[in-house]
Amino acid sequence: MFERLQQKWKVNGWRLLLILVTFATGGSLCGYLGRLILNQLAIDQPVIRIILYVVLVTILWPFCVIIISIPTGQFLFFRSYLKKMGQRMTGKKEIDADKLIMNTKGNIAALPFRVAVFASGAGSNAAKIIEYFSGKPGIEVALIVSNKPEAGVLGIAQKEGIPTLLIEKEKFFRGNAYVNELQHAGIGFIVLAGFLWKVPSALVQAFSGRIVNIHPALLPNYGGKGMYGMHVHKAVIDAKEKESGITIHFVDEVYDHGAVIYQAICSITDTDTPDSLAQKIHQLEHAHYPRVIEEVIADLQKRS
Repeated sequence: MFERLQQKWKVNGWRLLLILVTFATGGSLCGYLGRLILNQLAIDQPVIRIILYVVLVTILWPFCVIIISIPTGQFLFFRSYLKKMGQRMTGKKEIDADKLIMNTKGNIAALPFRVAVFASGAGSNAAKIIEYFSGKPGIEVALIVSNKPEAGVLGIAQKEGIPTLLIEKEKFFRGNAYVNELQHAGIGFIVLAGFLWKVPSALVQAFSGRIVNIHPALLPNYGGKGMYGMHVHKAVIDAKEKESGITIHFVDEVYDHGAVIYQAICSITDTDTPDSLAQKIHQLEHAHYPRVIEEVIADLQKRS
């Protein structure tokens, strides 16, 4: 049951525990307040008291869980949850006119801001990004794109219930670069997370200023064609560098060339190997990439 709830709400085990605690505490609070109010009323008939109690609890429950969700850190989840409940009860899905963005073709699209994650491998960065944005109503990882049918990231997408797009080289480089498919899916931002193909000009131009990448070194050093994954770490170790790190940058038509958004540094000891350096770099990637993505999108929304 708990695994199904985690998949349905797209949360980890710790967040699920906090959500369930909020539900239980909020329910207890509204029950207590309902009895307290009822005792102030001069009503002796048991049937009427029961009816009034049910009505009071129904009215108080949303307010109580929202109040409890603040100290438990689940306010955004319950705000979204209660909104969805209201939509189901009324049968309406209203769009707030103040919460509209422009997609890449200049057409209006409703929040949440829909993100596509491109990945070629196991998808550890993609998993952290999905986890980070789960329960955040403003940004949604809406599509996972991969060029490898055996990529582990596709299994992560299936587990999380996220649609996937498997791309092939001919169409990507000499066709429309899947721009039409991405726009049809309402994608407003692209995140490269271990995606090994160079992004073609057609896609860069269609999503100008809306594609970011993370590189496992401190650019402009150790970048360019063929410099990815363990190739980078081996080159850094062979050069006897004392520091390495990550670079998050915008994507343009040249490998690892776009404007730098953020860099984080880690030290290299004499005993480090490419494998141990890779572990340090992964920790930096997981710690910073989702947060920086959120900041870039927030800035983009302010300027839209």
